[in-house]
Amino acid sequence: MGLLDNVKSKLSPAKDKVSHLAQKHEGKIQHGLDKAAQTVDKTTKGKYSDKIQSGTGKAKHAMDRLAHKEDDGGITPPHTGGGPTRQPPGGDSTPPPPAS
Repeated sequence: MGLLDNVKSKLSPAKDKVSHLAQKHEGKIQHGLDKAAQTVDKTTKGKYSDKIQSGTGKAKHAMDRLAHKEDDGGITPPHTGGGPTRQPPGGDSTPPPPAS
């Protein structure tokens, strides 16, 4: 077994746990990224808006990939239980109604 295989086998349980937590708290993470981006954009007075938007989009995409990866490399279906849902790009920014 090579060094890379050994490292991968040691990190696999941590990756699984992080993936599970990303799935469980996806809405909170998305909201936190948006809030941080908004704060930085306000602090810089809009000077770096395009870069902030780009970075936020990349962070969200990476989080989505982490949250929805399966061990076999496939994509898991989106979470359908109660909880926050993401709005499509360009959608209205009103939060979804609470799950009953």
